[in-house]
Amino acid sequence: MAEIELKTAPADFRFPTTNQTRHCFTRYVEFHRCLAAKGDGSADCERFAKYYRSLCPGEWVDKWNEQRENGTFPGPL
Repeated sequence: MAEIELKTAPADFRFPTTNQTRHCFTRYVEFHRCLAAKGDGSADCERFAKYYRSLCPGEWVDKWNEQRENGTFPGPL
């Protein structure tokens, strides 16, 4: 059986406090900017996906995905 290794996003000096809300949002935006620049399926973007998935509650991601589809996402994509 393969060994499973659990990791979270590395520390980021831009977010020094324990409240990781901005960190989560920033990683989500970075992932989608990367996809826009490099295209779907880019291995370079997968690290951002791992980061935001480990930091962000699923409900937030679902809501943001819906907002992106509707063109109402508040972030700078």
